[in-house]
Amino acid sequence: MDNISVGIRVRPLNSREAMHGNSWTFDHNSISQCNAQGKLIPNATYTFDQIINPQSPTELVYDKLAKHITVSAMDGINGTIFAYGQTSSGKTFTMKGNAQYPGVIQLSIQDIFDFIDRTPDREFLLRVSYMEIYNEVIRDLLSTEQKKLKIHEDLERGIFVGELKEEVVTNADSILQLMEFGESHRTFGSTNMNEASSRSHTIFRIVIESRERSSASSDGDGERSRGNSLGGAVKVSCLNLVDLAGSERQSQTGSEGQRLKEGGHINKSLLALGSVIKKLSEGQGGHVPYRDSKLTRILQTALGGNSRTSIICT
Repeated sequence: MDNISVGIRVRPLNSREAMHGNSWTFDHNSISQCNAQGKLIPNATYTFDQIINPQSPTELVYDKLAKHITVSAMDGINGTIFAYGQTSSGKTFTMKGNAQYPGVIQLSIQDIFDFIDRTPDREFLLRVSYMEIYNEVIRDLLSTEQKKLKIHEDLERGIFVGELKEEVVTNADSILQLMEFGESHRTFGSTNMNEASSRSHTIFRIVIESRERSSASSDGDGERSRGNSLGGAVKVSCLNLVDLAGSERQSQTGSEGQRLKEGGHINKSLLALGSVIKKLSEGQGGHVPYRDSKLTRILQTALGGNSRTSIICT
């Protein structure tokens, strides 16, 4: 299905993987598993839309796998970008980066405002929200209140999360400040595989509204006036930037008690997401199990219909 693309960001083996003799070889858009002797394992070659080598920076990952989603969203097409992989595989680094290396979210935000600067004949309104899904409970990361939010649906708004705070933003810095504020409220925990493991899925959503200016006027320097009257149809789209919690095996993470419960909810929702994407990729219609998890229900309109999805596997 052309609206869904899947790419692999290959990473170096960690010490545990190297000790067990695991290795991979890749060429163009195929990746194969090898045994301890470095020979290809039969029936263990997989093909994806893109394979990104371990030395490549996140900028290349974004350009190959996510940039087209951002550009489409600016033109009115719903888009979703996922980072998917096991715990400690580098999903959060890929999506959010750090002070030195920008992540997919920062690069997408920069492209949004570059697009606005290049499109003076349209007026844009941007609203952002930030939520997490922890143990199938939805929380607003931009609110200091610890409310359990509910999913609603009506004819006018479609599917939405009630009482979710939205902030109007006018520049990249304001978006990044909101993301940083929300990140400080996210749920993390320690496991044997990751000292700061994400214990929830997060959705950083940017709602993009735009419409053409019905008339144009210029000042003496040729700059377009901000006071132009507006007209025409309004385009509305959502760009969802999703940092998924990692899939887990209890035997590897050593989880117990609350951590074990969290891992169960994480794996169940990831299974539901995989089922939805598989059904959509088949393109044969029929029932799509969006209601099997809060994550897929919230993203229903962004995954099906007029939408494009990119999955970055780490």
